[in-house]
Amino acid sequence: MNEILQLTELDFSYVFLSVFIILAGMKAIISLFEWMVRKIGLETKWMRKKREDHELLIRTSQSLSSLQEKHERDVERSDSRDEEISSDIKKLTRMFVDKEIDDMRWEINNFATNVSEGKPCNKDSFTHCIHIFEKYEKILEENGLENGEVELSMELINDAYKKKMTEGFI
Repeated sequence: MNEILQLTELDFSYVFLSVFIILAGMKAIISLFEWMVRKIGLETKWMRKKREDHELLIRTSQSLSSLQEKHERDVERSDSRDEEISSDIKKLTRMFVDKEIDDMRWEINNFATNVSEGKPCNKDSFTHCIHIFEKYEKILEENGLENGEVELSMELINDAYKKKMTEGFI
């Protein structure tokens, strides 16, 4: 019981201070030992591990730098390729619109030729041709183009349609 009473009277601040001083002394001794080993030219396991970790860190940093440079080059190539694809899509769209316009123009002009030659045409053919002309005009308007080639054909078709409707042939 006396031992327990002596422990309660113990000043713990001195104990903590003593432990701290002992640990600081051990650190100083280890540092002195490392310094001596380095001066002699020897390498301990701990020093070798520390050097290897440092070298690994440097290699990893260099690898990351090269990967970042490669990524930047890839992004630049990707952007230029995207621009090429966008340009090609615009060209294809333009070609498609031109083909649609040409096809509609040919269909309207061909029907006008048939009408002017007096070939038989029914009401559905006339309404189809008028509908094609409306689509033709819409495509021209959407693409900022002007109509100049089928106006006369449409006048001929409209006149023939009105004439056949008034005469009752349709």
